[in-house]
Amino acid sequence: MKAVQFSRFGGPEVLEVAELPAPVPQAGEVLVRVKAAGINFFEVLMRADRYAVTPQLPMFPGVEVAGVVEAIGQEVDEGLLGRRVAVPLFVSQRPHGGYAEQVTMPADLVVPLPDAVPFEEATALMVQGLTALHLLRQSPPGAKSVLVPAASGGVGSLLVQLAGQKGASQVIAAASDRAKLDFALSLGADSVVDYSQPDWPARVRDLTGGDGVDIIYDTVGGALTAASLQALAAGGELVFAALGRYGLAASDLEVMIGRNQSLRGFALLPLLPADVLRAGLSELFQLAASGRLRVAIGGRFPLDRAGEAHRLLEERRATGKVVLVP
Repeated sequence: MKAVQFSRFGGPEVLEVAELPAPVPQAGEVLVRVKAAGINFFEVLMRADRYAVTPQLPMFPGVEVAGVVEAIGQEVDEGLLGRRVAVPLFVSQRPHGGYAEQVTMPADLVVPLPDAVPFEEATALMVQGLTALHLLRQSPPGAKSVLVPAASGGVGSLLVQLAGQKGASQVIAAASDRAKLDFALSLGADSVVDYSQPDWPARVRDLTGGDGVDIIYDTVGGALTAASLQALAAGGELVFAALGRYGLAASDLEVMIGRNQSLRGFALLPLLPADVLRAGLSELFQLAASGRLRVAIGGRFPLDRAGEAHRLLEERRATGKVVLVP
């Protein structure tokens, strides 16, 4: 089978297609024919060795796929054969290898995928969908004003919609150009700000009557984190979910203390025991199937163009989820 790997760190050009033996499902596992594999920004950082964890080489990236069960191992229900499933590799013992034509996965960790949810959309509802869902569970937006940076991206576009559904009093979306801002408005954002402009935090304060927002869901990190503090209300909460892209200095923390603001870290995997994972994905799939949650696909690429897909994401030109379609 074909799979994408990188054997050295660098730009998108280090991604290459390798020929590997087809995987064989072991006892308790299923073999899934991949129909779509999601790409996440942390994989872009990992490929360039800019992530918090340096992977061993060669690395076969990809932590989420959707496809069809085409073989089963011993002790697996035969009813799974031919089923459409989501495969959250990131919670398995082998949390990688999704940029491929086939993958194996413990049968108890695959999640049924409704016919009404396309394979490409299912990939957007795994890492990114669960991140959005659990960010809002950790820091509920009910009756509060919230800021969603990178609101046209995979996590941000879902946060905008779910925050509104969960009772936020005001959802302010931030993005870097007019097309992305218009997209965020189409998803239900109440207001938008262009954070490529130096005065964007003042714009957020204006939109909130001079106070600033109650919650910022920061999945971007870097310089944006420190700048966003200027848009956070006294007593507000900065929820940080951008591992490896820290942007706060000691002086920023002193300002937060003086304004009674809180900094809350967010890591997805510790929140996902198997039952919570399945329940969360089932909830997201039902929202998408019913039309209550819009999933945007920002680009589809074959395996041999994985480098182009990474470049699109790295240059922040994508609106929505970027996927590989083997």
